[in-house]
Amino acid sequence: MQADLKTLTSNPATGDVATPLRPLLLGLVGSGIQRSLTPALHESEGRHHGLRVHYQLIDLDGHDAGVSALPTLMRAAQIMGFAGLNITYPCKQAVIPLLDELSDEARAMGAVNTVVFSNGRVIGHNTDSTGWVWGLRHALPNADLSCVVLLGSGGAGSAIAHAALGLGVAELRIVDREPDKALALMAELRSRFGATRVTAFDDMAAALRGATGLVHATPTGMAKLPGLPLPQSLLRPDLWVSEIVYFPQQTALLKAAVAIGCKISDGTGMAVGQALGAFKLFTGFEPEASRMRDHMQALLAQRSD
Repeated sequence: MQADLKTLTSNPATGDVATPLRPLLLGLVGSGIQRSLTPALHESEGRHHGLRVHYQLIDLDGHDAGVSALPTLMRAAQIMGFAGLNITYPCKQAVIPLLDELSDEARAMGAVNTVVFSNGRVIGHNTDSTGWVWGLRHALPNADLSCVVLLGSGGAGSAIAHAALGLGVAELRIVDREPDKALALMAELRSRFGATRVTAFDDMAAALRGATGLVHATPTGMAKLPGLPLPQSLLRPDLWVSEIVYFPQQTALLKAAVAIGCKISDGTGMAVGQALGAFKLFTGFEPEASRMRDHMQALLAQRSD
């Protein structure tokens, strides 16, 4: 297999000796992922580090089994020699029982978005939290963190909640269409960050009163799940809005927010940020952030043509 994947690189102008690119097999497991730009990001960055990355999309939408196929997929990936997998909706929590080990971050967040196969063991990590922080700092370096509403308490929401409190959010208000999930995340966060900084709300309008920022952490707005995740009338010009969906780059939520004057952080920042962390875990190499960010923008421009 490695011989088939081998590629030689050379520079005819200088006469440099050709060198082989080391093959690396990666993948993404999730639902509705055919338009993901993650494969192109990892494959391109890999070439700069002497790697020939083949990044495979493993879309559960093409299988009736759905999430129940995860045990078979994880075992098959290990047998086939995958170096690692990215994990996305709806598998970030379902994959945990299938792992041998969790990083401290993944254990604290109760969600995994990156799996590394190493020395016969399957290790779960989470780069969503650092990815979200990276994106927010680049887009909204002066964001008011005094009171932030988090819409969605699933795998991505849990990671962002931990990141937001670690970043310095004074008050975090959690809203989920399943109130029990919001309450469970609240209890978990209070055990780590104290009882005064986190509250679960079952009313979005009440949660947004006096808030300075809104983080949207549900799949609503994706190409396959279009629409707004909350009534447009609840948005205010003094509210900054952070989105995790990156395709389309301008979701219905961001369009509505921009229209009334909100400052925004789109989903590409988190997408690039989490890819930076995952690439290092998969390869051991430090990726170049500006190069990956520029590549993401170029890919999005191509998609919008």
